[in-house]
Amino acid sequence: MRISARLFGPSARLLSAQLAIGAAAIFARYALLGAGPLAVSALRLTIAAILAALVVLAARRNVPIGPRRELALAFAGVALAVHFATWIASLLYTSVAISTLLVCTSPLWTSAYDVLVERKPPSRAFLGALQLAAIGLVAIALQHAAPAPVAGHALLGDLLALAGAFALAVYFIIVRAAGIVPAQGDPLSTPAIVVRTYAWAAVALCIVALAGHESPPSLSNLPSWGGIVAMALISQSLGHTGMNAALRNFKPSVVALSTLLEPPIAAVLAALLFNEALTIQTIAGGVAILAAVAITLRETGLSVSSATSGNQL
Repeated sequence: MRISARLFGPSARLLSAQLAIGAAAIFARYALLGAGPLAVSALRLTIAAILAALVVLAARRNVPIGPRRELALAFAGVALAVHFATWIASLLYTSVAISTLLVCTSPLWTSAYDVLVERKPPSRAFLGALQLAAIGLVAIALQHAAPAPVAGHALLGDLLALAGAFALAVYFIIVRAAGIVPAQGDPLSTPAIVVRTYAWAAVALCIVALAGHESPPSLSNLPSWGGIVAMALISQSLGHTGMNAALRNFKPSVVALSTLLEPPIAAVLAALLFNEALTIQTIAGGVAILAAVAITLRETGLSVSSATSGNQL
């Protein structure tokens, strides 16, 4: 009984964190009611950057990192900006469930980088995961039953979500090289990485949004502003903070695998709020992709302590 009691609290917090993160796509849909994806992404990252800066200042953790790593984190911030812009844009053209599922495939891309660029021999399990992912992607691409705000462009939505996953993988790779490798200097703390990458991402998105003539939603559009603020406060501050806190009670591999709950949570919420139904073929494709991601996470031992610096997110 004592063991169960000790585990229930941390387990509930981890589940609550995943629920907050899984709801990000729902909040984004409401945010898009009053503004374009670039403006929504810019506002979401600006709020998150301000919150992260306040936390760092309050903790007095702002340590100089040198121009080379600052430049690397600036590139990471741009990759993060691309991640949010493409993923949020995908929600205009494809269902919440499929968008969330595809954007969660970033571990596949980071592992592919290790194989193709760093010349690490792929395991049989990873090759099997790639085959599973390919089958799942084809199944989803050939079957779309759930409605989207902009109909008739489901494939574009899928590609944008995949682009978001790829950009997030680039972000992880840059952060891993710039902030963690001992040869680059002392390892950077998660707050130090977050505040810099969020700030650079916010700057990049604000510039692109202005160039694209995308303005913030009107002050009277409460659903849109509510979605933007909820993404920053609930999905980011509560969700990712809760995942970081869970690392005190669970192994990183457990926390990493718990991220596989995000697509099902998003699918259930979308079904309840937006009447998004899924076909058997789409569900089967989603299960294949989730299995591929789970195999990849298990093989690579990806730690969410670094992953939570970014995503969904």
